[in-house]
Amino acid sequence: MPQPVNAELGQVSELFMLLASIAYVVALIFFVLDLVKSSSTIGALESRLADEKAVSARALAGIGARATGSTTSGTTTSSAPATADDSMDYGSGPRRGLARVAVSLTVLAALIHGAAVITRAIAANRVPWGNMYEFCTTGAFLVAAIFLVTLTRKDLRFVGSFVVGLVVIMLCAATVGFPTPVARLIPALQSYWLIVHVSIAVASSALFTITFAMSILQLLQTSREAKLLAGEGDTAKFLRLVPSALSLENLSYRLNALAFVGWTFTLMAGAIWAELAWGRYWGWDVKEVWTFVIWTVYAGYLHARATRGWTGTRAAWLSIVGYLCIVFNFTIVNIYFSGLHSYAGV
Repeated sequence: MPQPVNAELGQVSELFMLLASIAYVVALIFFVLDLVKSSSTIGALESRLADEKAVSARALAGIGARATGSTTSGTTTSSAPATADDSMDYGSGPRRGLARVAVSLTVLAALIHGAAVITRAIAANRVPWGNMYEFCTTGAFLVAAIFLVTLTRKDLRFVGSFVVGLVVIMLCAATVGFPTPVARLIPALQSYWLIVHVSIAVASSALFTITFAMSILQLLQTSREAKLLAGEGDTAKFLRLVPSALSLENLSYRLNALAFVGWTFTLMAGAIWAELAWGRYWGWDVKEVWTFVIWTVYAGYLHARATRGWTGTRAAWLSIVGYLCIVFNFTIVNIYFSGLHSYAGV
């Protein structure tokens, strides 16, 4: 006999979700402030270095010979480029107080967010991804968690404002667009394959969310690098904290490859579950079709980049198109298309 739901604990979960949202918003503000302050600091440093180099050039030409010793010593110790470290090794970049506060707030928000997801699961006596509200909130938690885990190895604070911003959007979509009281699962979802199929889909989508943010940054950085090479002014100074477009592309490619493996298992697990539930592996249901479309787009992205030389902006745009297909699949398809997968809870 199914266990009854705990409505009061469900309300506690919603309160935790609200507190997590507030903490994420504050973290987002600090990430943005860090970009503004750090880019200004780097700009001032670059101006000082330019002045020192100009003085050194005049000294070498015989102008201001008395200052030669002091200026050359200054340029010798300060000639390192004031840009982000392309290695992205954690701790290799400068200490940034605002960024440290932003990361700490993101950790706090993720802990509260995790408590909200767990209490939702306990209240419903099941895994917390049976409808769009639960999928969005659990997916947002995994986006934040994967970002924080990656931070222990790679300094990805430069993408923090984009990632945390996407988490805030996902939580707003869940609470405003897909509010669903805690309830038992419908019969079609009462299967252990829900844990296998949807959990892998959520984790893969979380990785795709991070690579989407990195692809956006890659396009912006590519445009900035082209302008600098053409001798134009640097209008996007916050991108000084971001690694080169090539470094962003390489890391995004590796994460997309990992997420693609997970999405392949999602597709396979869904087919097995469909055979157990409906007696066929594939029935051209609209949800099945779009899951396959997503797989095809990312397969094309990986294949084109590995064998056809589709690098740079073309690879970034393919990655973005793939993520837009994910958004379409989990919003428009669930809301406006009827089918065997019409149980979004809206």
